[in-house]
Formats: sequence, C-alpha cells, structure tokens
Amino acid sequence: MQQCTEMAGMNPMEKKLAEYKCDTNEAISLKLVRFADDLEDESTTFHPEYSHQLYGDDEVAFGYKGLQIQLYYSAGNLSTLFKVKYSARVTEKFDCVEPDDVEGKIREIIPAGFSCNTDDFTSLLEKETNFKPFGTLLHTYNVHNVEEGEDFTYQIHKVDVSCPGFREYHKRLQTFLMWFIETASFIDVDDDRWDFFLVFEKYNKDGETLFATVGYMTVYNYYVYPDKTRPRVSQMLILPPFQGEGHGAQLLEAVHMFYCNLHKVQDITAEDPSESYVKLRDYVLVKLCQTLPSFSIDQLPLGFSDDMATEAREKFKINKKHARRVYEILRLRVTDMSDETKARDYRLEVKKRLFAPTKKNQREMTKMMKCLRPEELASHISQMDTALQQEELEKSYQEVLAEYRRVIERLAQV
Repeated sequence: MQQCTEMAGMNPMEKKLAEYKCDTNEAISLKLVRFADDLEDESTTFHPEYSHQLYGDDEVAFGYKGLQIQLYYSAGNLSTLFKVKYSARVTEKFDCVEPDDVEGKIREIIPAGFSCNTDDFTSLLEKETNFKPFGTLLHTYNVHNVEEGEDFTYQIHKVDVSCPGFREYHKRLQTFLMWFIETASFIDVDDDRWDFFLVFEKYNKDGETLFATVGYMTVYNYYVYPDKTRPRVSQMLILPPFQGEGHGAQLLEAVHMFYCNLHKVQDITAEDPSESYVKLRDYVLVKLCQTLPSFSIDQLPLGFSDDMATEAREKFKINKKHARRVYEILRLRVTDMSDETKARDYRLEVKKRLFAPTKKNQREMTKMMKCLRPEELASHISQMDTALQQEELEKSYQEVLAEYRRVIERLAQV
C-alpha cells in the first residue's frame, strides 16, 4: 500500500499511466449493418452519448492504449458482433495497477449469442431477409431523403412480449438505452402491462425487401380507479442514424392515436420526461389539437377553458396540464405580439400559470412563519424576496416563449 502511495506521487509514472486512459464514449463504436461493406465504412459508425453506467462518472477505461470496443448490430434482427481491440495494455511492470475489465462490463448488458468473429457475423447478415417486423402494423409513412433523392418508407408496429422471438430481440434492442439515455434501466418484460411500439424502415437489398430497426417506445399501463388505465411512456429512443428525420413525432403521434381508440384509457403521461421529449410532445399535441373546435381562433383569446381540457382528453387522451400548454402555444400563434395590449394579456395569462406554484409556496411559508424561531425565519426570508421572484418569473416566461416559438416554427414547416 505504501509503495502504491509513493508511486502515485511520481509525476513520470502518473504521466506514463495517463497514456493508458481512454475515453469510453470515443472507444465504443456502434453500427447498424445492412451490407458487409458497412463493417469497414467509417461513415456508418456512431458513438455513445453516455457510458457512465458501465464505466463510471468519468467515462474512462484504464489500462489500454488505442482501445476500440466494437458493438456492431445487423440492421434488422440486431444480431450482435462484439470485439475488443487495443494497441497496448498495462502489464506486470506497472506495480499495483490492473487494467479495467472493459469486456466484462459489456458482457453484463448484451445477451448471450453474440459473435466475436467477423466472418460469423457476416454470415448472419445473409439471414436478415428472414427478419420481419414484430406485432401489428399501426402506421406507415414516408420520409424524403434529400441525398438519395427518393422517399423512404417506414412502419410503426405495436408489439407485446408474447410475440414469438420478440423477447430475445428486445434484449438486444434495449442495450442501446445505456448509451443514449442518461438514467436508463432495463425493464421487467414479464409484466404484461408493458406495451411496445417499434419503428422500422423498409429497404431493398439485391431485389428483396428487408427491414431495419429505427427506434422504439415502451409504455406501462397503470391502473386508474375504478375502471381506467393511464399509459405512461417509460422509454423512447430513435437510434442516432435516424435522428432528425421526424421519426420521434411520427412514433408519438401513432401511440396517441392507438390509445385514443381504447375507451378504458384515461390519459397518457410520461415518466420523468427529458427536455427533448417535452419539446417533441408539445409539437405532437399541438398538431393534434389545432383542428379541435374548442381551440379555434375565436376561442383562444377567451382563455383556457374546461371545454379545451375536456375535448383534448376525450379526443386525444391529453391531460389538463398538457392541454394548457397546447392552448398557450396556439394562442401565441394567433397573437400579434407587436400589439402592446394583446402581448400584455398573453404575458399575464402565461405568467399566472407559472406563478401558481410560487403562490402556493408563499401560503405555506406564511403558515410556517408562525412557528419558526428567529434564526429559522432568517434562513427562509430570502425566499420571499418579491423582486427576485419577479426576475425569476420573467426569466421563466422568456424561456417558455422561446420553446413555444420553436414549436410554432416547426408546425409552419409541415
């Protein structure tokens, strides 16, 4: 132990050891392989956004130079090739240090049955013609590819875990969550209250039609007394090669339309939604609600109404909180913000909602002050600074306004 401490203080040794540290987000290479040529094509490679769940908060692997962790998947069935390469590795000459078990960490999350040999993996690509999307087809849509100058066709399928072969496929698919969702965790697929929605691309290979995995969503059906359910979106991921093409909006809208047809569904929510998901949801819900009578141009200036909340829930399973955001976005779209009076009315309407939690906190604090000791009161008094509250409220309003304008801009492009 003493020797390790002494070595840790030696700058030359620290410098030497630093050469054996690798950024795991850079070291891990991911691919969705359609053709054998893709294996050597760097343009098809993408890397994780996160790797801390396997390699710690620093996202660093120690013990290797030139570390390459290859996780390649066949585009449809997600058959997996896993290889680890490096140019050098620490040896016994480095006292008291051992290389991290980078391979073991990956083996913890990828299911058995993967290939470690490129030739074996290449032979599996030939079987991709046998892969067909799981479950029931819900929706088909096209996306124009500018580079190719043609429309590509995509399908969204609803699946449950009883579908033959899906359980094994899902084990491979969910490994992507670890790399692209910061707080990802695997779900218990044995619970039959899970619904799965998958996106696939149709493509041609040697005259045959094949399917590539694009992304997916998991939804858990919570019970609502006495006879309803509340589907809650748990995980949603569009794989990086397909991001920015509108697949997330297509998927979320298709999911809403699916549950709209189920009488037992109360409304649809999401579990700890990210900022990007909230933006996506805003866009989709506004797109759905903009044609509803209660959200018509003549109704919007009159304020948020019970009719809006009711119609949004009954038509599209949207809860009141989300319906309120839809109203604010649509009202902004029809409000002349250069008109001082109209702009002021809109600003006050939004700020009234934003201020509501603060007002509640003030009431609670007033009650609490009656039983606080002087020193406790002093620590809380800053929370009641009116000027600071107004400053924060204005900041929140401007942030909301910017978010709403981005939604309106996107709607204008449809």
